Amino acid sequence: MTDPTVTLLRFGADPAAPNNPDLPVVVLSGAVPEGVSASEVQSTVRRNGWGGAWLYGVFPYQHYHSDAHEALICVAGEADLLIGGDGGERVVVRRGDALILPAGTGHKCLSSSADFLVCGCYPAGQESPDLKREHDPSDGVANRIAAVRLPETDPLFGEAGPLIDAWRGEQR
Repeated sequence: MTDPTVTLLRFGADPAAPNNPDLPVVVLSGAVPEGVSASEVQSTVRRNGWGGAWLYGVFPYQHYHSDAHEALICVAGEADLLIGGDGGERVVVRRGDALILPAGTGHKCLSSSADFLVCGCYPAGQESPDLKREHDPSDGVANRIAAVRLPETDPLFGEAGPLIDAWRGEQR
């Protein structure tokens, strides 16, 4: 993997998604070098302790996971994503970029190239996340989000990656 440009995004609660009150979204621009295949990215995340690795796009509707953090690593094409709920921020991802979304973070695809493909994955023990399309603050979602354990490794860089650096000081 290469030395990416790291951007942190923070979002408050949104009518469409609770977002995470404690942890920022970590955007890694240029994290995966040219020539690294989708299957090599899947192998890398598995080797770094992240599971449930799948290859697909990003759903075209706002959703979030209340019981898991999620990494989205763009392995082909590009897309315009809306992160942080309907009032969130547009983020353009291109092949080689990665997003690590803390539990509760809303996300959806607004548009994409025909070849857009991400490798999605989750920290150990979080491989089968829920998929929430509606945010109901009265359903205990805040407690579920707060209970999600921090990952022990960065999905692309292992024990000493940008995710660990970004979230280490944010521990609850």
